[in-house]
Amino acid sequence: MQRSYLALAVFLGAPLGAASAPAPERHVSRSVTVARWTSTHHLRNLQTLAEGVRFEIAGEDPFLSGPAPDVADWPAPALRLRLRSDEGGFGQVFWFQTAAAEENSVWFHAPSNAWAEVLLPLPRLPAGTQLRIDPPGAGGVCLLGEVQLEQPGRAGVIGVSATASNLSLTLEGLESGARIVELAPFESYADATRAPVVWQGDRLPATQAVVARFEGERDRLYSGFLAVQSVRPGELRPAGAIRYVEEFRGVSRVTEPFPTAASKKGLQVQMVDDAIALGVKHAALNVDLNSLIDLQGAPDSYTWNLDGRTFRFRRASVDGLPVKPLSDAGMVVSLIILSYASGDPARDAVMLHPRYDPSAPNRLGGFHTVSAEGLRHYRACLEFLADRFSRPDRLFGRVAHYIIGNEVNSHWHWYNVGRAPPEWVTSEYLRAVRVAHTAVRKASSSARVHLSLEHHWNVAFEKDAWRSLSGRRLLEHFAREARLGGDFEWHLAYHPYPENLFQPRTWLDRTATGDFDTPRITFKNIELLPRRLREPDLLFRGRPRRLILSEQGFHSDGTAEGERAQAAGYAYAYFKIDRLDGIDSFILHRHVDHRHEGGLNLGLWRRQPHSVATPDSQKPIYEVFRAADTPAWTNTFAFALPVIGITNWHQVLPR
Repeated sequence: MQRSYLALAVFLGAPLGAASAPAPERHVSRSVTVARWTSTHHLRNLQTLAEGVRFEIAGEDPFLSGPAPDVADWPAPALRLRLRSDEGGFGQVFWFQTAAAEENSVWFHAPSNAWAEVLLPLPRLPAGTQLRIDPPGAGGVCLLGEVQLEQPGRAGVIGVSATASNLSLTLEGLESGARIVELAPFESYADATRAPVVWQGDRLPATQAVVARFEGERDRLYSGFLAVQSVRPGELRPAGAIRYVEEFRGVSRVTEPFPTAASKKGLQVQMVDDAIALGVKHAALNVDLNSLIDLQGAPDSYTWNLDGRTFRFRRASVDGLPVKPLSDAGMVVSLIILSYASGDPARDAVMLHPRYDPSAPNRLGGFHTVSAEGLRHYRACLEFLADRFSRPDRLFGRVAHYIIGNEVNSHWHWYNVGRAPPEWVTSEYLRAVRVAHTAVRKASSSARVHLSLEHHWNVAFEKDAWRSLSGRRLLEHFAREARLGGDFEWHLAYHPYPENLFQPRTWLDRTATGDFDTPRITFKNIELLPRRLREPDLLFRGRPRRLILSEQGFHSDGTAEGERAQAAGYAYAYFKIDRLDGIDSFILHRHVDHRHEGGLNLGLWRRQPHSVATPDSQKPIYEVFRAADTPAWTNTFAFALPVIGITNWHQVLPR
């Protein structure tokens, strides 16, 4: 290891290494003035230039570290980095007291041979915190031009609200000559210099700017807005974060309260009539956007106009969604929004994330929101669905929940965007969720948009950190980054399967402990999740996010004992969930055993031999499920008490 000393003088409005006095403290930003950084590794030939600090990268693990300014009084700072790297790629920032650890870090991406500017949300940093910067690349030259901690919401565009015709931007701390530029959801700070200017402040300070919502037929509701101002002649630099619409006033075509369900009992429905007979109150349906979109333009396709362009949807795929009979039967309906690889190159090119890896299992990709064309198709799908299933006349039924993607913390398997680091995956997912929320809010004032996570909480499904991450890491970074860009009403759909999916006796789970450091959150310790959602950093306007359990089930091994354990697992879980505040629904997976679930038999029904999921006969769990929210539950559930090893149902409740 080469150990050397690096002196950085970084402050707002001056090049790194300049000899002028620091900018006055405004409690908005604090420069990372790092004297005598001592832990440099795989770096050499450090030089201080007018543009910044130049160094050569001499290995696969380059980093430099040192103390950060004391921002312990800031609830959640953001770190602004400006750098230029020959190789580009992914870089990383750590914060730590004694030693750097992966879970206390954030990844970022920088292009090769071009200036990159990133604004990274961080958690509260206690006094004495150190920072470590790992620049991208394993060779070449890197120029670090700025390192600065900022207090979000104190400068630039700090809020955006929308009405039927205008967007109102709240401004803070701008100087004469500042401008507001408009960015597409997939554009970054690097695009600001060529972005269209939508407002220019000749008389500052100003606290508000009004921008027309529509430019012709194009709707700016999805756009981000960024303040830029001059730091020296001919150079414009961003001020604050890129902000998106976070308040919708008079935008929704339908204004109505959220539906109320009679109980928490839910099912991912395969057979509509059977679901009605079972008394299901929450129904979930999978929707593959790739199977909906019609690029060929069949004459009987459904159509949707977006920004002056017509998009088409396959009639058979749309009509195959049984939303109306389910919602007419009083069920609260959730759509699980997915995008499967179709094998059609034209459709996959606009519907699957460009980094989708066809070698990944399950054929499930992330949404393509990283180009104008992909974003248009994704928006069109969500707007079409939300409009169709929010009509006040209920012609097609009503959808209350839109669950975006599936088990994204195990993204390689269920939301594939290629191998990628955790925060990059989270940022890509955040864009898809924010766009979906905007599309849904245009149609409905109350329908909800949800993140999707599986039961790995402080551990990941795989050891490869670029193929999966912990649910906690995704959730907490998602919340910080969403707030940085303008908080919005997202909620959570969680899957608290038993720790071993082949073991229905979830009350025996050893990796489901009683504190937030638990490796997994399963039915055994599910009370931790609503408790975590009540903590300040995850609140939305002072209230907890809503929580639904949208997919989870219990395996039966084909024996009588195994089917009895499956039924007991459901009884244990339903009693507990029914009596926990902060959980709105418990949606069981599956209706019928499925041949292609890796050997799992999760259904209420056995499947016919040699079929994929054709129902054959009911298992013991069927009657337990039917009775769950009826007066018959006491007698029907009684068999499970000795199976679980308890004498009273209240023994399963948290103390």
